[in-house]
Amino acid sequence: MSSEFKFGDFSVSIFGESHGKAIGAVINGLPGGFKLNFDEVLEYMARRAPKKDGTSTNRSEADYPEIVSGMVDGVLTGTPLCAVIKNTDQHSADYKSVSHLARPGHADYTGYIRYNGANDLRGGGHFSGRITAPLVFAGAVASQILKSKGISSAAHILSIGDICDDSFHPINVNKQQLEAVKARYLPLINTDKDAPMREAIKNAANQLDSIGGVAEYCCIGFPVGIGSPMFDGIENRISQLVFGVPAVKGIEFGIGFEASRMKGSQNNDEFCLENGNIKTRTNNHGGILGGISSGMPIIFRAAIKPTPSIARAQNTVEYTVPEEQTLEIKGRHDPCIVPRAVPCIESAANLALLSYLL
Repeated sequence: MSSEFKFGDFSVSIFGESHGKAIGAVINGLPGGFKLNFDEVLEYMARRAPKKDGTSTNRSEADYPEIVSGMVDGVLTGTPLCAVIKNTDQHSADYKSVSHLARPGHADYTGYIRYNGANDLRGGGHFSGRITAPLVFAGAVASQILKSKGISSAAHILSIGDICDDSFHPINVNKQQLEAVKARYLPLINTDKDAPMREAIKNAANQLDSIGGVAEYCCIGFPVGIGSPMFDGIENRISQLVFGVPAVKGIEFGIGFEASRMKGSQNNDEFCLENGNIKTRTNNHGGILGGISSGMPIIFRAAIKPTPSIARAQNTVEYTVPEEQTLEIKGRHDPCIVPRAVPCIESAANLALLSYLL
């Protein structure tokens, strides 16, 4: 089973299942001759890997992307870049007792109907967050290509539950600030929020529950005038890819839904000249007007639901009978998926933006 997005000659296909032998990605349309820093790829992917601090699953995977094609001596050849990531720490037996129970918040039942009962239920199969590992590999490649064009980006945890980090400044944000966020164990702007967020995650886990939050993304240096109106705007492409990350339930650009409570005079971003360049005094539009980049920082937020796999008893249905039953999920699951989702959100957005520039 694979999932693919395609824009012109640029495409990314993600394949594999959570408890299969391997997962991976195939990327078409990358520029031949580009020198890829593989150590940076591994550092980027490590941001998504499970932590050993109680904030995530105990599943331990190396997440090492083995390059099958498309790169020689660290240089992209221009042909399809294929990377395979082996699964080495599956506990498939954890799922035998729930093989035909519709786990609340999961795609077990919908997948069963969609694929005529042939879907892989182990660990969520192709619907699992495990499949974001190859997405993050693709995002790591995209990030380096964007960087070579003077474009920097990062995402951070804006909130976990009702505990909030500071937001990216809508206008005054620089490359150093973005890199600093990515280097932190919990990607935060205000590190004073680290301990309260960890405590909130710990409390949810102790209650056999989980907790959600919001990730915020910012990109600077993206050229003005890129994109299209209506159905192929920058918001459209970013949203399509961001919703490919399991657990994402909402997205807003700029000030988003807050604009609905404003008057036009409050929401409009007035134009001005800054060192001879056309800018806006504010950035309520989040760097995108009419689906086209304005030259201001591109900023959006994505809502991430609580991890649906929780240990407390829940009511459900055995959908092959059918009959109502009670379910208690076993296995290794994240009490909060937000910290590991941050690089996934960042990867999806970077791939969407790169698709306009190739």
